[in-house]
Amino acid sequence: MEEFYKIIHSERRQLINLLRSTKFTSLTEGIYHEQIIPFATYAPWANDEEFLMTYNVIKDFTLVDKYRCYELWHAAKQVARLQGDVIEIGVWKGGTGALITKASKSNSNSNVFLCDTFEGVVKAGENDSRYKGGEHADTNEDIVKGLLATLKLSNATILKGIFPDDYRSQMETKTYKFCHIDVDVYSSAKDIFDFIWPRMAVGGVVLFDDCGFHGCDGVTRLFNEIDVANGFKIYNLNGHGIVTKNSL
Repeated sequence: MEEFYKIIHSERRQLINLLRSTKFTSLTEGIYHEQIIPFATYAPWANDEEFLMTYNVIKDFTLVDKYRCYELWHAAKQVARLQGDVIEIGVWKGGTGALITKASKSNSNSNVFLCDTFEGVVKAGENDSRYKGGEHADTNEDIVKGLLATLKLSNATILKGIFPDDYRSQMETKTYKFCHIDVDVYSSAKDIFDFIWPRMAVGGVVLFDDCGFHGCDGVTRLFNEIDVANGFKIYNLNGHGIVTKNSL
């Protein structure tokens, strides 16, 4: 058996080295890409039955892979003890929103807000290499409501519109402990972060999806620009930019 693992590891390393040699053309100055394949093999989601059950229900309603889904699940669980609300901006068909809502269900005092235009990407601009506006419009509120109902989740409120523009007066007095930003473009993500960060609870987490993805260079650029004295940020090599609030 030990010899078998040595052979598998050797072959895997050769494949990884081959893939790592693949280079992508940089679409934005200062942001470079190559194929990233970690050597680590630990898979904590494999024995998380609640996660796996939930993921199997939502996987066809999201473009987010299982690994990032587990990170969202685990992070939402970790901050459940904090006071504050949970919010996702960029819901699409509701997959990750339902996952986060399920993970937050243990804290009945937390409101979950799922925000989307349901008319596609907005605020695309010069910092965005691929998006032009209107992408991912193939969804509606009823799809998200149906998914929440399938999982028997009633602790989420769907907000249709541009966030925060259309909901400032409604949302500015709230405190947030978890925020998932999945809007694909620089200006939209920046407006959301600038609104949410001063209202984040200490210990709260903001996760940027699409950070590091080829074609989503606007989000990567924004994450690189973020400089918060009262927070800690890390890019986790799997497409998440993570910022935690350390102090007020």
